[in-house]
Amino acid sequence: MTTALAFLVTLAVLVVIHEYGHYRAAKACGVKVLRFSVGFGRVLWSRRLGVDQTEFVLSAIPLGGYVRMLDEREGMVDPSQAHRAFNRKRLWQRAFVVSAGPAANLLLAVVLYSAVQWAGVQEPKAILSAPPAETAAARAGLKSGDWVKAWSADGMDWQDVRSMVDLRWQAMEAMLEGRPLHLMVSDSQGRGSRAVRVDTRSPGAQSVGPQALRDLGLGVPWTPAVLGELKAGGPAERAGLRRGDLVTSVDGRVISDAQTLRDMIRQRPEQPMAWTVDRAGSSVAVTVVPRAERSGGSASGRIDAFVGTPPQTVLVSMGPVEGLTEGLNKTWEVSALTVSMIGQMIVGEASIKNLSGPLTIADFAGQSAEKGWTSYLAFLALVSVSLGVLNLLPLPMLDGGHLMYYLFEWVTGRPVPDVWLERLHRGGIAILFALMSVAIFNDVARLVGFH
Repeated sequence: MTTALAFLVTLAVLVVIHEYGHYRAAKACGVKVLRFSVGFGRVLWSRRLGVDQTEFVLSAIPLGGYVRMLDEREGMVDPSQAHRAFNRKRLWQRAFVVSAGPAANLLLAVVLYSAVQWAGVQEPKAILSAPPAETAAARAGLKSGDWVKAWSADGMDWQDVRSMVDLRWQAMEAMLEGRPLHLMVSDSQGRGSRAVRVDTRSPGAQSVGPQALRDLGLGVPWTPAVLGELKAGGPAERAGLRRGDLVTSVDGRVISDAQTLRDMIRQRPEQPMAWTVDRAGSSVAVTVVPRAERSGGSASGRIDAFVGTPPQTVLVSMGPVEGLTEGLNKTWEVSALTVSMIGQMIVGEASIKNLSGPLTIADFAGQSAEKGWTSYLAFLALVSVSLGVLNLLPLPMLDGGHLMYYLFEWVTGRPVPDVWLERLHRGGIAILFALMSVAIFNDVARLVGFH
């Protein structure tokens, strides 16, 4: 229920803000607005408001919306109202109306990111779990319990790392830009200091996201290898393990954190593992045989017990001016990252697996809502930026496509011929359908465990 409600609220807010941008710009330019619709298809509710009696409607399919304006290309227009038709407006006015929708989404993102910074949000402290041996982080010398205090692109201009979220963001930017990431680290208590250089141009950079960060060896906060709730009849309970047991070694290997233990369990389906646990100060030896869970043709181990504890957190908050500045910077950074990601997917330097659809958005909406309202606002800001940037792509059917038509008209002094408009319209529908198909396929693949 939380996921469905959060998803619907997300769609409603983003669609209303986007279309309201078009609506207000149209009104400012003297264009008569006939309908403001949230959703497509059959009208569920409508009401006429204002001097122009604009029809505000809610429609059955909530995946978008539109603003219908008076336009001589779409039907007969009363000569007395012709001056208020969209097609009669100057080129800059039409471009302003079209670009106002994406601009409204970007402005919303600035406000939301700023609000998150003003309110403050609890984020995991940037203390690392042990990176797997084959990762770039391990080769750089990072180890379990390292606290990342600062980052730099060149090893000279150091900037504070506020939290694990901040660290993940800097790592993703470095991967997309194909540059190393310099980190200043200390131990978990802040003692000592050393600089390390992580080569982000490693396997995994083709897919920027949580999995890529794990492939890099970054992004998983440190927690002790303590067992939480055990499922009745599961491998952990059958082995004699108990809630609160601290795992100190497996097959003679010292266990430094929960992530290391989780990785070992996944890699050993149906194989006996000799565990040593600390139980209320006493050392207890047990043999654990993880069950096999198969997904996508491969098997991973499961012990049916929660491994680890909630990570240590820090409150990240800012004052009014600093928060607003951070909101602007964050919106710009996310926009640039989105454009970079799209460009790399087009040229094949990034995987199309990064393309997400409504199912993934709904899942993340629910997860962020359960974490608290500040997490949900940050998620809403991220999707708002994505919507704003995607709508500016030069594809027919999108706002960016219409802006390209206006650019052609400005350069040549004449509008795009109707025959080409029709062809581009059809091509745009085909491209958008293909993109949506890939996004939904990726959504389903993630849900069933293939990604």
